[in-house]
Amino acid sequence: MALNVGEYIISLDCGEPDANVNFVSHAHSDHTSGLRKDRKVIASKVTKELVEARNPRKKIELIDNLRSVELLNAGHILGSKQLYAESDELGSSVIYSGDYQMDCSLVAEPIETKKADILIIDSTYPNKTDVFGDRAETTAAIQSYLKIKLERGIVLFSSYALGKSQEITKIANEIGICPIVDKRISMINQIYSNNGMKLDYASLEGDDGELDLIARENFLGITSSHNIHGIAQKLSHAYGKRVYTAIASGFAKSYNLGVDVQFPLSDHAGFDQALEYIEACSPKEIYTRGSAECSQKFAKNLASEGYNAAVFTGRIGIPITNKS
Repeated sequence: MALNVGEYIISLDCGEPDANVNFVSHAHSDHTSGLRKDRKVIASKVTKELVEARNPRKKIELIDNLRSVELLNAGHILGSKQLYAESDELGSSVIYSGDYQMDCSLVAEPIETKKADILIIDSTYPNKTDVFGDRAETTAAIQSYLKIKLERGIVLFSSYALGKSQEITKIANEIGICPIVDKRISMINQIYSNNGMKLDYASLEGDDGELDLIARENFLGITSSHNIHGIAQKLSHAYGKRVYTAIASGFAKSYNLGVDVQFPLSDHAGFDQALEYIEACSPKEIYTRGSAECSQKFAKNLASEGYNAAVFTGRIGIPITNKS
């Protein structure tokens, strides 16, 4: 899927074959898979740094001062952006949200909103029941849990290396806890710290990404490995202590993720936040973007709320193409 703006065909977080420019909203791998060596990229400098650090084979050449295009903070992770475009040729303005978050994360720039005629919106949480509690209360619950359990043993969080791990690190830092993180998380924590999001952490890990054993009384570990239970068993055996396993994820609200405790902390907007975001953008037309199932559900639910909403197919009355 791509957006035509003047002489540019801008691929939106994908590998649209006819595009001549890539827009990369943020550095999560599902939004960078369409990068092409022969194309310049619209993205933030932090996104460029994160993408290249995570995959040194991907080199990004940023395009600056693209006429009629503006980047707005998305609030999702550090460096995440929305794409705003307008021109005489379009005759209207467009926002492509990418992944976004209305609540203020401890480790991401607050979201910016702007009015636009057309909104292409992320559909990660499409159902009216996809509503998360107050973020500050969830943060406080995590901190309370850490204080209690670290008096009794070890706490081990399983977390995505980029985004959520940095937020858990910061949540722990706020109550004086310095977590131990694996190699992948450590690399990203350093980039966050270098870009103004100071994080306090220790990096002790093996080449397989699992936490090394460390001589500490009780500690918080954060791992990007999917083998959280295997790591917990190793730590418990080494220290003779109980290891409490935990996850912070938006999916914790709907699914049993197989850990001792799960916190519904999402870096995506829930349905209620989507309505808040839409009201701030005040679009005449809304197009949902995501998996086929989620985008269809989201469009249907938005329509039931009175919005002019449909699935993004590329046929919306302005020069937008969809050849995927």
